Amino acid sequence: MMVTAMGRTPTTMIELTLLSWLSPVFPTGGYAYSGGLETAVAEGRVTDPETLASRIATVIERGALWNDAVLATAAWRGEDVVEPALALAGSAERLRETVDQGRAFRDAAGYWTTPPSLPADTPFPVALGVYARQAAIDVLPMCVTFLHGWASAQTQAAIRLSVMGQDGAARVLAGLQPLIADTGQKAANSTLDGLGGFSPMPEIETLRHETLDGRLFLS
Repeated sequence: MMVTAMGRTPTTMIELTLLSWLSPVFPTGGYAYSGGLETAVAEGRVTDPETLASRIATVIERGALWNDAVLATAAWRGEDVVEPALALAGSAERLRETVDQGRAFRDAAGYWTTPPSLPADTPFPVALGVYARQAAIDVLPMCVTFLHGWASAQTQAAIRLSVMGQDGAARVLAGLQPLIADTGQKAANSTLDGLGGFSPMPEIETLRHETLDGRLFLS
């Protein structure tokens, strides 16, 4: 196996790129967005690690994050899915979130790879798929790390919303790991026929967040 002068393999550098792109400190780390979680907490549906884990699992397995992973996979294959991704945003806040995060991701990821030509309003998962392919990142680790990054951001939001502490967040992530791995595998093998799902309450929560009083998050 080829090793660079600094002793790092090309594979290791690719893995580090993916981890950097989907880390909490990246502009898409979710510090400004809760994806409707703030509404769920304010209205008493998420009150502890167990109810948080259930909500995260629902969104990943059959909600917006499943669709995002399918779209990222399609973009990775070279399909033009900007318009479908925009159309699947179920609320004004969700649309702003995915477009703003897509723009922020592209600006920051440009430090790792030559930016591809994409429309200004390219949603985040679409941009991720295009950039990942250009950076020689395989589709499976992209999907798994993408889903894990979102779940991690949700636990951080829950900490800020005083649902739990760091120990609870670790427990939630550990419990979700098998689901994340399984869903990531399914998404990596998906086609656009796999788009769709059923998670009405999280979608309603993103809508209700637009009029929520005393908001900490933009969504």
